[in-house]
Amino acid sequence: MRLTRVFKSYGDKNGLFEKAKVEIEGDDFREGLSAIISVKVPEPQFEGQTKTKLGNSEVSGVVDSTVSKVLEAYLEENPKDARNIINKVILAAQARAAARKARELVQRKTVLTGGGLPGKLADCSDRDPERCELFLVEGDSAGGTAKQGRDRSFQAILPLRGKILNVEKAMEHRIYENEEIRNMYTALGVTVGTPEDPKALNLNKLRYHKLIIMTDADVDGSHIATLILTFVYRYMKELVEQGYVYIAQPPLYLVKKGKDQAYAWNETQRKALIEKFAAGKEDSVNVQRYKGLGEMNASQLWDTTMNPDTRTLKQVTIESAAEADRVFSMLMGDEVAPRREFIESHAKYAKLDV
Repeated sequence: MRLTRVFKSYGDKNGLFEKAKVEIEGDDFREGLSAIISVKVPEPQFEGQTKTKLGNSEVSGVVDSTVSKVLEAYLEENPKDARNIINKVILAAQARAAARKARELVQRKTVLTGGGLPGKLADCSDRDPERCELFLVEGDSAGGTAKQGRDRSFQAILPLRGKILNVEKAMEHRIYENEEIRNMYTALGVTVGTPEDPKALNLNKLRYHKLIIMTDADVDGSHIATLILTFVYRYMKELVEQGYVYIAQPPLYLVKKGKDQAYAWNETQRKALIEKFAAGKEDSVNVQRYKGLGEMNASQLWDTTMNPDTRTLKQVTIESAAEADRVFSMLMGDEVAPRREFIESHAKYAKLDV
């Protein structure tokens, strides 16, 4: 594109690319570039069914030449802005090069190349991906309980340390360098990059057909689950599209009276169980609130959350990719105003977790 040549010519002429130390590519100039161009065409021809791209070849030449002349003049007349633009181009190039190296590191660390599995992963014995499940668990405490309570034949456990990186705010190479994220890639057996797309996820050697996010049933647990989902949506969307991503539903309460006991997943169920067990004597019923998975013993976690015969899993789906993209950007991105507006408009639905 001629605009790229304009920037490149200006930067070379003024020696602005000397500090780059990486090869500058066309995508580096277009990184973050937005433009609104109004063109009146007597007989427009569009490419494809969606008509998102104008097919009239004569238009691009006119737009290129016109914008190039104006852009050349602007750069010459505004050297400070020009330097800022070139610096952004260099930063994009450096970030791209760093991300490529980080992706290559992820490739080398996978089981496909003998890098070995993560040390914290408790793998399953079955090797049929259609039968196997990987639980992403919050912390070593819950991870230890899950390892004791699981069915070792087809259930694997990967404890994650604290809250993972918010990928919506991080540069790409920082994401691939993050230890917890690298562990997820390695455990799953997936690689980054296909012949068609260097950033696409390669599922040819996927080791599990169920990726289950299992966090505490509290605010922190919800935040961790959201961070994981943000990462999965941005960098492993193929798993969601194939129907491989799930969220576990641990109970909130254990309601007991004597030898009778039952689990409740919400307030309505808790009140119903108390009424059922109390028989007019509510103080005779014992209610235990689970603040975390680590408060359950292994058999309780298996019965309520991990046993395929009794558990409840929520499958993660994307009904509208555009809406999902908007929501993730709003809630997890850098823009404060849209997030504040969302919180203020939804505050009445919030519940206090104590």
